[in-house]
Amino acid sequence: MTHGSVHIVAGYDGSDEAAGAVRWAARHARAIHLPLHVVHCSMWPLLTRHLGPVPGVSGSGLEQFAQSVLEEGVSHAAEEVTGLEIRSTLLHGLPAQQLAEFSAGDRMLVVGSRGLGGFLGLLVGSVSLELAATAACPVAVIREDTHPAGPVVAAVDSSGSPAALEDACGLASAWHAPLTVVHVRHEPVGYLRQDGQDVAADARQVLESALAHARTLAPDVAVDGRLPADVSVPHAILEAAREARIVVVGSQGRGVLRETLGSTAHAVLHHAHGPVLVSRHGA
Repeated sequence: MTHGSVHIVAGYDGSDEAAGAVRWAARHARAIHLPLHVVHCSMWPLLTRHLGPVPGVSGSGLEQFAQSVLEEGVSHAAEEVTGLEIRSTLLHGLPAQQLAEFSAGDRMLVVGSRGLGGFLGLLVGSVSLELAATAACPVAVIREDTHPAGPVVAAVDSSGSPAALEDACGLASAWHAPLTVVHVRHEPVGYLRQDGQDVAADARQVLESALAHARTLAPDVAVDGRLPADVSVPHAILEAAREARIVVVGSQGRGVLRETLGSTAHAVLHHAHGPVLVSRHGA
């Protein structure tokens, strides 16, 4: 982090998805009493040196255009939450790299699910996906907020996913929302249960431990748990999160990794219908 005190950072590129993300970030910043920092990253300096205004044309030029996009992002936040402390910064370069560096150590980085230049059919844009794999703070990828009164859903693996659980408890407390903790008992295709072995016992222990931890972290929150069994861990998480206001997942997984993002988080990001928080901490 290179910009002073801790913020909620929202990336804005002028797209509808980014506008929704900025508005979501403004509401969350108000809920946790932090300032919002709206950031726009211009790639024009990578493409041309001619950034200045056209002679005789007021308000023209690529740098001025980038500044106007940033100001538009700020206006979305200000209209959503009156009186919120909002700061803004115009960056230059590759958006994922610049946003990851800029937000390091902040409370949260908030981005839209798919921005300008996104390919049709892809539910998560390349910049959002790269940030979910590389940022040094929690990354919220915002889609349509279809269940604003729903629970926060925290997905925990066999480790208990303490960072994700802590982030989920913080969200639930800030929003006065119920919390649902989900641990999936993975049963691969062709799985055979061994006679006399209670294969669900370890899974139940993981869930009970996570529930106890959550109730300690967020004593003011209604906490419940789910222990689905499924051949696909992401599928079970998504089914449990159908009416969630947000689903929180850890950044690492036990399956095939894409960069530093676990395969479960990768799949949830692509297929969730609502906001997803990838619980990243540190570089």
